Amino acid sequence: MRIKTYFQLLVTILALLVSSISQAAKDEITVLLDWFINPDHAPLVVAKQSGLFDEANLNVTLVEPADPSLPSKLAAAKKVDIAISYQPSLMVDLNNQLPLMRIGTIVNSPLNSLVVLADSGIQSISDLKGKTIGFSVGGFEDAVLGAMLESHGLTLDDVNLVNVNFALSPSLYAGKVDAVIGAFRNFELNQMDIDGRPGRAFYPEEHGVPAYEELILVTHPDYAGTNKIERFLTVLDQATSMTIHDSETSYRLFIGFRPDDLDNELNRRAWRDTLPKLARETRQTDSDSWDQFAHFMKDRGLIDNVPDQETYLFP
Repeated sequence: MRIKTYFQLLVTILALLVSSISQAAKDEITVLLDWFINPDHAPLVVAKQSGLFDEANLNVTLVEPADPSLPSKLAAAKKVDIAISYQPSLMVDLNNQLPLMRIGTIVNSPLNSLVVLADSGIQSISDLKGKTIGFSVGGFEDAVLGAMLESHGLTLDDVNLVNVNFALSPSLYAGKVDAVIGAFRNFELNQMDIDGRPGRAFYPEEHGVPAYEELILVTHPDYAGTNKIERFLTVLDQATSMTIHDSETSYRLFIGFRPDDLDNELNRRAWRDTLPKLARETRQTDSDSWDQFAHFMKDRGLIDNVPDQETYLFP
């Protein structure tokens, strides 16, 4: 009996040692997000909550940035393994000589939109002549708005631009502006509807702006193609498939990451609208589309030169 007890104890100790060694052997990956956790990050959160990262022997830490302008800079400096960025932002970062490489995509189509109140009487972009338009971030949003206006015979000189910081929908509600550019269609439109002030959106890709990938994953070129990064991307494909094919279970996993903050009506609606826009194959991209968009940014004066794709699109 005593021998049996000792044997059971030995088995338990060995199991703990194996578990400890396994935990210690996990590869660490830090992902710096673009903003606070939201449904745009669905595959990342689902992969973490479901244990898929653990199964791939990865210990992945998701970090919300104190300053949204820092993630790509910290990735370029090798302070984090991966950062979430945007295709337009990567073009600007490359123009500023930051060593970065796109290794994957989470949301593969634009979320940006030009939004007005549904009861404003503005039915077309051409109705914006003489109106006031609010924006949050200058540069790219100005370029997008300019292209959209030009597709309807207007220019930026035909409207009044006002920086409303990130108070997009509140500025519309208060009548400070007639429209806002930079509103995410899966969030602001839902928030406006929840607030009882529904909006009408005009989509850049339908009005003179080339389509682009909204949320992308970037890293320092030295890290691209490493074993742990490749395992990370494979897990994201698995998590995306799980999220799309079992959205209810995946949503429960998502809100379980931080129930007090994430379980709300806005996230439920945003989850529904975001899932169809998730990239089903994380690594896949369209090089011709990247080239077209880079030329758009150059033509708009946002970058000096069209970068060589070999320097920023990982094979």
